[in-house]
Amino acid sequence: MSKLFEGYRIGGVALKNRMMVSPMCQYSAVDGVAQPWHRVNYGRYAIGGAGLVMVEVTAVNRQGMGTHGDLGLWNEAQQEALAEVAHTIDTLGAVPAIQIGHAGRKGSAQRPWDGGRALSDLDIAERGEAPWQLVGPSAIAMASDRPAPAVLDKEGIAAIRQAFVDTARRAVAAGFRAIEIHSAHGYLLHQFVSPLSNHRQDEYGGSPENRWRLPLEIVREIKAILPSDGALLVRVSCSDGADGGNELPETIAYAAALKEAGAEAIDCSSGGISGRASANRLARGLGFQVPFSAAIRREVGIPTIGVGLILDGPQAEAVLQAGDADVIAIGRAALYDPNWALHAQEALEGPGFAHWPPQHGWWLQRRAELLDSIAAS
Repeated sequence: MSKLFEGYRIGGVALKNRMMVSPMCQYSAVDGVAQPWHRVNYGRYAIGGAGLVMVEVTAVNRQGMGTHGDLGLWNEAQQEALAEVAHTIDTLGAVPAIQIGHAGRKGSAQRPWDGGRALSDLDIAERGEAPWQLVGPSAIAMASDRPAPAVLDKEGIAAIRQAFVDTARRAVAAGFRAIEIHSAHGYLLHQFVSPLSNHRQDEYGGSPENRWRLPLEIVREIKAILPSDGALLVRVSCSDGADGGNELPETIAYAAALKEAGAEAIDCSSGGISGRASANRLARGLGFQVPFSAAIRREVGIPTIGVGLILDGPQAEAVLQAGDADVIAIGRAALYDPNWALHAQEALEGPGFAHWPPQHGWWLQRRAELLDSIAAS
């Protein structure tokens, strides 16, 4: 059997294989509530053979949303809708997981297909979508065309920390088995960690250890309430990809602190501190972020998730065989092919449909036999 399709365990969660679908924003919620789109979108990845399906970043409070279309998990209606999503993923054979986060200064934005700019009066007129007050560790705007956030005081930081814990409780109650804390891509916790966005001189700023304080507090508190059969992951930007920002050595130290606080795997991404995760100076090629995963796995001794233009089964298998990651996360390749895992298994272990869900596999096997007979005639 290929390594990609071995079973694997993160914390208390057993995966049937080492393929995870990355969290990818759909911008299709209504008042933070999941819609039929979400149930179908995430359910099809489970049907397609993924071992773990992670729901897109879900805001811990209203102010933490990135756009008006973001998912949220701070009230009962949101919890009930996400429980249906988790149940769908679980019933269809994958582990349901969810990423939770707060957009901080990156929030109050248009959906990307509306332009991705800061919300304005024009958005109120066109779509009834009003902007809201941003918050962050320091009054530093994400970009020149974005408003500066209000500086969080100690009371505000404590409220956000509690919101993360409350959202994690709701996620567990909704049926999610794994929780990923979003500390990457320019979201609020990344804003605290990066020296580019955090100029504080109190216990939440200054030294690297102080900049890590809020995410470490959140990890400890969520770990304390997570069931023994759950798993706690953290996504980090291993490189800010900008002058003066964090690079891999700082992230290795941060990952070691996350492990000590209770994190059970590190999801190794990059960029995003000044906008989209893809808007950074890193050279982009196949598997371009895998070296981050390899270094953190080696130096910290914690399971890592490898991401970044991993396109097919043989490429994913090579990453695992080299010891550069423990789980492979597939993002846009899964949007293009929701059956990515099934096709990867065929590429690695031979053709056939025995590993497909029988509702599909039975028909496809008959079709293959028919095509073979036509070719032979």
